[in-house]
Amino acid sequence: MNAEIYENVWDALADTEKEAANRKARSALLYEIRRAVQRWGIPQEEAAKRLGLTRPRTTDLLRGKLAKFSLDALVNIAASATRPRSAA
Repeated sequence: MNAEIYENVWDALADTEKEAANRKARSALLYEIRRAVQRWGIPQEEAAKRLGLTRPRTTDLLRGKLAKFSLDALVNIAASATRPRSAA
């Protein structure tokens, strides 16, 4: 039995190079968004409002449920996560 060696897990799991690239991009964005939200140190309900998401959707995001988020959705969420907060 010959074992294949992959550069990363997404190369091993994806059927095509395009699919692997999409998963790599999504996982990198998801990771950075999660880190930003954790640095905020705020309740999940407030984080959801800041990100423009529902609480259940925010829960999925913070639990790293990659399959529930498209690349477009993560780009939009990342934009919300990095947008400066307005003074209230």
